[in-house]
Amino acid sequence: MGKCYNSTVINAPIEKVWDTVKNFHDLPWGTAVVTSTEKVGDKQSHEVGARRILNDAFHETLLSIDNNGFTFTYRIDDGPGPVAKDCVQNYFGVVKLSPITDTGETFIEWSSSFDSDNSHDVSEFCNPIYAGLLASLKAYLA
Repeated sequence: MGKCYNSTVINAPIEKVWDTVKNFHDLPWGTAVVTSTEKVGDKQSHEVGARRILNDAFHETLLSIDNNGFTFTYRIDDGPGPVAKDCVQNYFGVVKLSPITDTGETFIEWSSSFDSDNSHDVSEFCNPIYAGLLASLKAYLA
């Protein structure tokens, strides 16, 4: 099983960070990486089963959202290159926020797990995307 992991600290309270990232259909904070977001189907951004297409390439489905736990889980159904449905299976991503209580900041983790014969290629492809998204989020909330 392959894995990706990225994290950062954002100088904003957890509620503000969560309000920014929890909308599955709207990523104005990620424009350095995500150039387009298309809502697919009739599920709203906070509903399990919500679907989106990022950059006309990444087809994703929201699997769970926990507003009290500041966490959501999604699946990549299809994508470009090493995350195409013929190359990777069971691709699950998790975005989890935790408060840093002594400073009022937020620790955010973006992780994923997947099955692939080319786990290294998938990790090399996805880790820079997640790192870029976290850097973009950090700048957006600065």
